[in-house]
Amino acid sequence: MYIYNPNVELEKIQYINKVLYMWYRYKKEKVMEKNILATVGPIEITTENLFQAIQSMPREQMMQFGQPEQRRQLVHEMVLRELLYLDAKDQHMDEEEAFIKQVEETKEILLKQYAIQKLLADVKVEEEEAKAYYDGHPQSFVAPPQVRARHILVEEEEKARAILNEIKDGRDFAEAAKEYSTCPSKERGGDLGFFSPGQMVKEFDEVAFSLEEGELSHIVKTQFGYHVIQVEEKKESQPQSFEQVKDQLKQFLLRQKQTLCYVEYTDGLQKKYPVEWNEDALK
Repeated sequence: MYIYNPNVELEKIQYINKVLYMWYRYKKEKVMEKNILATVGPIEITTENLFQAIQSMPREQMMQFGQPEQRRQLVHEMVLRELLYLDAKDQHMDEEEAFIKQVEETKEILLKQYAIQKLLADVKVEEEEAKAYYDGHPQSFVAPPQVRARHILVEEEEKARAILNEIKDGRDFAEAAKEYSTCPSKERGGDLGFFSPGQMVKEFDEVAFSLEEGELSHIVKTQFGYHVIQVEEKKESQPQSFEQVKDQLKQFLLRQKQTLCYVEYTDGLQKKYPVEWNEDALK
């Protein structure tokens, strides 16, 4: 089990979370009048309501609300929903049989979710447990080999060949990448950073890991076009320290313990509440 370090996307999400939290704390410290973003009849929409709405979104969606204009649009949508709520109350929709049925169904779903949360709330993983697992499974914590490479991507083989010849004649690879490459990495001189086996398409991957440091490839054809590759640096496979993997390992072990707790508890419930299967209906 190779455990990756947090990736760049997660760091972006954490940064957006931090910005939103700082904005919320700043607003909360202001006087109460400024904490109210909008009112709809008797209903107040506050910075806290907005922050909670953003926090409840999927991570990818949360990242859209780092700027004031995006937050303004969200508050506008919250206003519209409150208008619909007030209108529904005026029309006594909350007394309709179909609505009451939906409420009961929703309560059942929420109660099931709450029961699971409560069951697993006390499941913990201590650092000593994680360290014991780490020490007992050293083969699971070995980082794969990595390569740092630059590349130039073009659509035509003839152009790739001409660029390759330029570089062989002394042209700086990074300068050539900035001039010719169609890949966004051109802004970094074609630098792709470090990557492990399997992270790139097969044809690119095989060539990159076969090259020595400083070595230039032949022309490599992939589904994206024609590449010229130069390896900058290579890292051999090496053990990961406990500190590198501790947090991810604790999450891995927590999921294992939670699953075991869930299975054992529900096995016991099946003895308390009889369960009958209709195998014919399942076919």
